[in-house]
This record gives sequence, structure tokens and C-alpha cells, in this order.
Amino acid sequence: GAPAGFTRPAPLPQTGWERLSELWRRDEKQQYPEETVNIVKSAFTAGLVGWLYGGLPAFVSARKAFIESSHGEIFQNRAEAVHSAHRAGLRSFIRYGWRWSWRVTAFATIFNVVSTGLSAYRDKTTISNFAAAGAFTGALFRMHLGLQGLVGGIVFGTAFGVPAGGLLMAMYGLAGETLQEKRSRERRELYEQKLAEWQSKLNMIEILGQTENNTQGRPEMETAKEM
Repeated sequence: GAPAGFTRPAPLPQTGWERLSELWRRDEKQQYPEETVNIVKSAFTAGLVGWLYGGLPAFVSARKAFIESSHGEIFQNRAEAVHSAHRAGLRSFIRYGWRWSWRVTAFATIFNVVSTGLSAYRDKTTISNFAAAGAFTGALFRMHLGLQGLVGGIVFGTAFGVPAGGLLMAMYGLAGETLQEKRSRERRELYEQKLAEWQSKLNMIEILGQTENNTQGRPEMETAKEM
């Protein structure tokens, strides 16, 4: 028989839930799937973009307002006045940059998690996945405003998700395959490789077993002949 622990490779995931759960599991190299890593990267990028989007205008506006409101103040020198203006701008940069950063990060992360999850569950990447992810995210962000806000969030999210999905689909078209197709192909190739290795080892074990049986059977035959 085969040694303990020598089992057939686990079959490929067949259901949407199995494919979905794979997104949050590490592989044999202790690495997360590319889609999951991309979610983290996009969250960081969205946070940085949101901080700059909200912080830079606030910095300029606060600095300008400080200069206009401080004409009557007396500073020891020009450097002190400049530093005071910069500090006022920096406070606004941090304050309003953070407000925009966490909102943009949350929106992008929820959108990417839902769209990636839908692609994995359905085992295909389509614009409808991004449209649905945008509608869900927009509704989630505006639901506290009541029914009107909920509807507005769905419309805004869908309007965001469709072009974003179209852009990503165009990029996938240039690459020749989507991330879901790439992952399915690599997963199938790895399974076929493991299955071939398992079959090869199984055949070797069977050959060794037959050889061992033949070796044990010869002394018995020789003893029978002597008798």
C-alpha cells in the first residue's frame, strides 16, 4: 500500500463558495492570491490619492486665509510669518486630507472586494460585476440619508462602476486574459502537475511493491523445490 499521507491532490474548486474562500487563503508558498494583494495595493493608493485630493486644496486655502487675516499681526521677521502660514496650511492639510483619505480608501476597498468576490464566485469577469459592486458601495455610503440618498448612492455607484469596469476590461484585453482567467489557468496547470507527480509516485510504489513480492516469493519457491 501507499505510505501514510500519500493522497491524491485536492481537486479544483467547483463551487462559487469554494473559489471565494480561496481568495483569503495562502498558497503553499504562504502567499495570498494576486487579486487579494491588488485589493490591498489599491486601498493604499486610494488613501494616498484621497489625502492629496482633500489636503492640498485645504493647505492652499488655509495658508491664503492666514495671510489675509494676519495683516495686523506683528511678527519678529519674515521667516516667522512664513512658518506660521505653513503651520496653518499643514493643520488643514492633515485635517481635511484625513477626511477624504479614509472615505476614498473605504469606498475603493469595498468596491474591489465586492467586484473581486463576484468575479471569483461567478468564475468570470464582466462589466456587470463592477456595476453591481459600484451600486452596492454607493448605496452603503448613502443609506444613512434615507431612501433618496440610497437611490442616489446606487446611481452614483453604478455610474462609477461601469466606466471603471470598462477601463479594467480594456486593460485585461490588452493583457490577453483577466485576473480570474489567469488564476484559473495557473490553478489548473498546478493541479495537473501535482496529479502527474502523484500518479508517477503511485506507479513507482506499485512497481516497488511488485518487486518486493517477487523477491519474497523466490525463497519460498526454492524451499518447495528442495523438499
